Amino acid sequence: MPPGTSPEAARAAAPADDSSVTVVSLYQKQRKIYARAVTGVFARWRWAFVWLTQILFYGLPWLLWNERQAVLFDLVSRRFYIFGLVLYPQDLIYLTALLMISAYALFLFTTVAGRLWCGYACPQTVYTEIFMWIEQRLEGDRVRRMKLDAGPWTFEKLWRKSAKQLAWIAVGLWTGFTFVGYFTPIRTLGAAVAAMGLGPWETFWILFYGFATYGNAGWMREQVCKYMCPYARFQSAMFDKDTLIIGYDPERGEPRGARSRKLDPRAAGMGDCVDCTLCVQVCPTGIDIRKGLQYECIGCAACIDVCDGVMDKMGYPRGLIRYATQNALAANLSRRQMLARVLRPRVLIYTAILALIVVAFGWSLATRTPFRADVVRDRAALARIVDDGRIENIYRLQVMNQAEATQSYRFSVQGLPGIAISERAELTLGPAQAQWVTLHVQIPHASARALGAGAHPMHFAIERLPARAGDAPVRVEEKSTFVVPR
Repeated sequence: MPPGTSPEAARAAAPADDSSVTVVSLYQKQRKIYARAVTGVFARWRWAFVWLTQILFYGLPWLLWNERQAVLFDLVSRRFYIFGLVLYPQDLIYLTALLMISAYALFLFTTVAGRLWCGYACPQTVYTEIFMWIEQRLEGDRVRRMKLDAGPWTFEKLWRKSAKQLAWIAVGLWTGFTFVGYFTPIRTLGAAVAAMGLGPWETFWILFYGFATYGNAGWMREQVCKYMCPYARFQSAMFDKDTLIIGYDPERGEPRGARSRKLDPRAAGMGDCVDCTLCVQVCPTGIDIRKGLQYECIGCAACIDVCDGVMDKMGYPRGLIRYATQNALAANLSRRQMLARVLRPRVLIYTAILALIVVAFGWSLATRTPFRADVVRDRAALARIVDDGRIENIYRLQVMNQAEATQSYRFSVQGLPGIAISERAELTLGPAQAQWVTLHVQIPHASARALGAGAHPMHFAIERLPARAGDAPVRVEEKSTFVVPR
């Protein structure tokens, strides 16, 4: 409104229709992304990680170790088997250490080389690659898929779409079955599926995990990376100007434009970018890498592969789109100068912390005792007088054999004069077995009088007997108290 104009005059001068009103919708419909197939060095790396991760995921439950499943998280018996390692809920510290190692490794790799995890090993990326491969085999390349979706429903369209959906559902269900196979022995689970005798929880988790795989990799795809995954949001906190990212070199590529192969771009005042938009067509999240660093970029390097192919055809040097740092692109740093900036303070700090945690984790596993013992006092009778005036306390001792071989143990008590176990001082446990033992501990009447009434410190010694000649005995001590009544 011009200065000096009254509100009434402004309203009178305004147009009668609402054409000047702009409506902003809070929901924007997303166009479907038809990612183009690409070949090249980084595409081969992605597929190498697809094979590696899926061979491990689908294959590990079928491996046997000591006549049982090699990797099994048995929630019912509260034992977790990882090859020769048997863990219990009390070993939660190891899970904590693994999570810390994973977190710091992610921080370190992201700080050095960007979203390597997202681009090559993230389950969303891996299964999206698998589902897209199925889609390309059944519906054709990018152009054929676009024509198929735009065209009317015909018999060919129906069978191609149906076959794709059935293949996606089969992969999803097999993935859900394998996932549950890490918690229920997979051979038992397979027999239950064949006999239609699955329990409610197994059925629920197979369907849930299968549906999640089917929905995320088949339908949502880039929406998971752009809107659902928190890593896409907080990754910027781990980036700096010397982080290796996928970048477009505007100084070399601009001004862009189409041209023939015979044209000298420098003589025509043009850059190396021919504006073919193939880098956009192969991007699984549909971004234009030429616009600079964007949070939607998952670092899959498909744009590098396709751009290098175009540069080869045009006879230009590769690397218009390449792995580089923001400083390298801005200052035209050489590869040696760029890599020389890798060892910066934050990288050294992450490396030192990660190495410290890994060493501590490895040392803890290497020195871990092959059994565990816990002592609990019998609260029903703190102390009593038995034959010959001896004072007796009753304890309950739990022994957990963490080895996968039968082991024998001997118990003793120390710390007070004349203290001894009156009954059952030995125990034999089978592989990965746990058992409670009741122990009657006594001291002579004279020792009790000398000690006086009250609780007196003592300790149990649990010794694993050598199973064969040459084995060293292993000893664990547990503190407790002995109560002398008034």
